[in-house]
Amino acid sequence: MTKATHRAAVIGLGSMGSGMAGSLLRAGFSVAACDVNPEAVARFAAAGGRGAANPAEAARDADVVVSVVVNAAQTEAVLFGENGAAAAMPEGAVFVSSATMDPAVARALAARLEATGRHYLDAPMSGGAARAAEGGLTFLASGSAAAFAKARPALDAMAGTLYELGDAAGQGAAFKMINQLLAGVHIAAACEAMAFAAKQGLDLRRVYEVITKSAGNSWMFENRVPHILDADYSPKSAVDIFVKDLGIVQDMARAEKYPVPVAAAALQMFLMASGAGMGRDDDASVARLYAQVSGAKLPGTA
Repeated sequence: MTKATHRAAVIGLGSMGSGMAGSLLRAGFSVAACDVNPEAVARFAAAGGRGAANPAEAARDADVVVSVVVNAAQTEAVLFGENGAAAAMPEGAVFVSSATMDPAVARALAARLEATGRHYLDAPMSGGAARAAEGGLTFLASGSAAAFAKARPALDAMAGTLYELGDAAGQGAAFKMINQLLAGVHIAAACEAMAFAAKQGLDLRRVYEVITKSAGNSWMFENRVPHILDADYSPKSAVDIFVKDLGIVQDMARAEKYPVPVAAAALQMFLMASGAGMGRDDDASVARLYAQVSGAKLPGTA
């Protein structure tokens, strides 16, 4: 089978899913996609893909179904809800689940789908919308050898780096939660530091220049602080994503009776930002929350 004859479906055409679908198209796949936003489906169809009304229609005849939704509940609905993909997928096809979720839930979804003769690849991702558009995402994947084999052509199109982390669903999800713990803490710390710098009356662009060349730097500091400097809180990654993900970390840690006090403190900051009406804004909005409670003056604020 040549790459041009591969058939893929993408469920979810947000900032990540649209880039992933585009990467599959560029690699020569025949791609059907659906989204709750009809405008996103229309844009995808105009770019050369095939729009579908629901997951079942998109998944019909697909070798690979890539699910790019937010959480476990949406993933379950995509698979087993009304017009779900599971029953429409050909036997032997693979479902690639990219949502961040509790490893136990990933294992349960995999068992349920695999009982029908389809494969499940637990493959949460990292990298952001720009890397999704260029086919440069990092996938933290686990699943059976058959699931990897079936998904590999699509993964090659979407991934810059593929980590094969185990032979069962749930392991990829667990790795992703370690990443999300660190990512959430680093964002909250970067926002705290920048608001504190503003409170000291420092030149924030100079702070950014100094810290990115010093030991206090992190990937999240380097990536998110420009949003603060430009007063641009349009959602590249929303506050509520980390309300969800750090909440999962808390649930996992509580089940293991394992303390995660730093992650817990970061979660509270994301919860407060969401409660203050910023849940759908960029996660760098945590800096705005610090500014509100401290009187610090950030760019773009009175």
